[in-house]
Amino acid sequence: MPNLEEKDREILRIIQVDGKIGLQALADQVNLSSSPCWRRVKRLEEAGLIDRYAAILNPRILGLRAQAYLQLSLIDHSEETIDAFDRFVQNEPHIVECASITGSRDFLLKVMATDAEELESFIMKRLHRLGIIQSTHTQLVLRQTKSSTVLPV
Repeated sequence: MPNLEEKDREILRIIQVDGKIGLQALADQVNLSSSPCWRRVKRLEEAGLIDRYAAILNPRILGLRAQAYLQLSLIDHSEETIDAFDRFVQNEPHIVECASITGSRDFLLKVMATDAEELESFIMKRLHRLGIIQSTHTQLVLRQTKSSTVLPV
């Protein structure tokens, strides 16, 4: 982790929870005046510690009630196959996370859909029809006990 001062860590902790916080409110919470607080935030942005600002949407209100983790293996590890898979992942809105993993599978996907039928359709009609997937193992999420974008700072 980069060498951060405690004020920088405080700023990062606060804006992770409330990205819309106003500069003055942020400065008040970290006991700084507006200008030094603004300079710290700008420095954190320029250093790449603050990657971007985003709204966290409520999936249930949006009707996204089915969530699953898919472990999958590709048919091979050629550059062409991996590039095709990467393009698919980047352009597929049902996939909200993708990680290359160790073990007997190649990737772990977090997939969201409106219901189990839409999830099945995604797996069978979109994912497997790529022609580059050797196997998948799907785990449906029954209940989510924690979901957070907040990193330990």
